[in-house]
Amino acid sequence: MKRQYLSRCALSLCLPMLLNSAHAAVDAAQAEKLGSSLTPIGAERVGNTAGTIPEWNGGLDKDAGKIIDGFREDPFANEAPLFTITAQNLEQYRQQLSPGQQAMFARYPNTFKMPVYPTHRSVAWPQKTYEAVRRNATATQAVEGGNGLENYSSPLAFPIPQNGLEVLWNHITRYRGGSFTRETTAFMTTASGGYSWKTERDRLAYSEELLDYDPQKSRNILYYFTSTNTAPARDVGGVLLVHETLDQVKEPRMAWQYNAGQRRVRRAPQIAYDSPGPGNLRTTDQTDMFNGSPDRYDWQLVGKREMYVPYNSFRLADPANSYEELITAGHINQDKTRYELHRVWEVIGTLKEGQRHVYSKRHLFIDEDSWTILAADHYDNRGNLWRVSENHLIPLYDVQTQISAGELTYDLVSGRYLANYMFNQIKNAYQFGLKARTLDFSPAALRTIGVR
Repeated sequence: MKRQYLSRCALSLCLPMLLNSAHAAVDAAQAEKLGSSLTPIGAERVGNTAGTIPEWNGGLDKDAGKIIDGFREDPFANEAPLFTITAQNLEQYRQQLSPGQQAMFARYPNTFKMPVYPTHRSVAWPQKTYEAVRRNATATQAVEGGNGLENYSSPLAFPIPQNGLEVLWNHITRYRGGSFTRETTAFMTTASGGYSWKTERDRLAYSEELLDYDPQKSRNILYYFTSTNTAPARDVGGVLLVHETLDQVKEPRMAWQYNAGQRRVRRAPQIAYDSPGPGNLRTTDQTDMFNGSPDRYDWQLVGKREMYVPYNSFRLADPANSYEELITAGHINQDKTRYELHRVWEVIGTLKEGQRHVYSKRHLFIDEDSWTILAADHYDNRGNLWRVSENHLIPLYDVQTQISAGELTYDLVSGRYLANYMFNQIKNAYQFGLKARTLDFSPAALRTIGVR
């Protein structure tokens, strides 16, 4: 059976995308499709012909469940899996799996499995974002060979993308609920299932939402970000500060680190691209599945396809789950996961001639309903599949955005993995509506933030 890369409604849209590499806004006639044949942020409104992907009908209602200590009630808790994919029945479902998912079955044939549930197109964004998206559709343009944006306002740069780079920009600029704080825990595992961990408190503030927003001074700033170590005790007080720019060719990302022991603030230009992340299990630009400048890769839009991806992952984030129960050898406890059949954009990034990175190729699968990368495969410089990432999405129906119940990066060679953004044992882990000023994200503020 052939893979159905381009679904029927997207065919007329995607074929010109594959042929046209111009980085330009679409015309008003194309933008009129937003909210009609397309959802307000550019997904196909209709379901698939098999009926296994439903029509998008606005996402979950804001009151879809109770909220206790920041944990959202699972509106699909009573559903049972339709079936479970295992190494034994893999051939039946191979066409709807990524190369990385297939590799996980080969690496862990006795334990890795994917419970598949009914598909729910549950993501919704606020009406005000839909209006901004429509403006961007006819205004935003990519510059610097596609590596920067102009005439852009948050969120979502290219709701009707013309090429792979614009699809990637949509992940980078997708709506995340506005400015927020979060506290989550990351686990770095051994091959036998042991682990070390650290807890961080992050703040992310979009420049347009700062109390002292100045469009002239913030023209090239997408957001400001700090990450503070809060546990274990030996790491408390360390802080990372990032000023994330829209055009990182013209003005590279600016970063600083504060060392609590030395009480010193230092520039950190290495916090980008392939500098190693926690436990040397991912690169810096793998955080959030991909972040930073896309300029080192050529990005090819393959098209759209239907794929089993982690979705509506309320079960994984349930506070009843202990970390000891979740963090198991080789991979997380797959009994706590939920996969659904969704349409995803498929994009392949190939390292440019003369550029350096530990990954020669990146294979991305991006949700059409949220523009979130849900799965990513990473290849080493010999062309071998090295690391496999999954992003277990939760729609926050009350806030009308989406977050991760766990961002997993599996190292197929070492058998180790990183489980990031876990918050099962943290009450009110995400808090939206952060009010901040530019000075709160200055290098001088780091000493105050990092006080033990």
